[in-house]
Amino acid sequence: MPRRDYVKTARPQAKPRKKAPVKAPFPWLLLSVTAGLVLVFGWFLWTINQQEPVTSTQQPPAVVKDELPERPTEEPYQYIRELENREVVVEVRELESRGPFQMQCASFRSEQQADAMRAQIAFAGFSSNIRRTEGSNGVWYRVVLGPYDSRRQAEADRNRLRRNGINSCQIWNWN
Repeated sequence: MPRRDYVKTARPQAKPRKKAPVKAPFPWLLLSVTAGLVLVFGWFLWTINQQEPVTSTQQPPAVVKDELPERPTEEPYQYIRELENREVVVEVRELESRGPFQMQCASFRSEQQADAMRAQIAFAGFSSNIRRTEGSNGVWYRVVLGPYDSRRQAEADRNRLRRNGINSCQIWNWN
């Protein structure tokens, strides 16, 4: 039995011819509606222009001082008389001072890195200290600012440091 090539046996189909695009009819309806709207708008403007402006010829009545009602001699509300001679006592509690605060901006194993961070803080306009701390996991060099009397002062300085690109500062109670 001879081998047949089934792939080439199919005949190519003829390509369909492209038809010329059909021209859309002229939009007479759209043109007539648009023209009608323009005419109605023009008529509206013409009628507004033809109307005479309304002017008020009446003047408000003149007010004479003698005709003004007199102020009441007695206050209409009773609580005003009651509160005139009263004294209000308010209890003011003093806020507890939570103690001085410090701001720690970095903690490094090497003193050179701590000096570099201290220089960045100095360029931002603040003076800082490097504290050597010996803990259970070795020696650390902490870059610290402070002491601050209130947390608000420390927050203000931390925001100024953030504007200068130093974002790692934390505020702690002073120990």
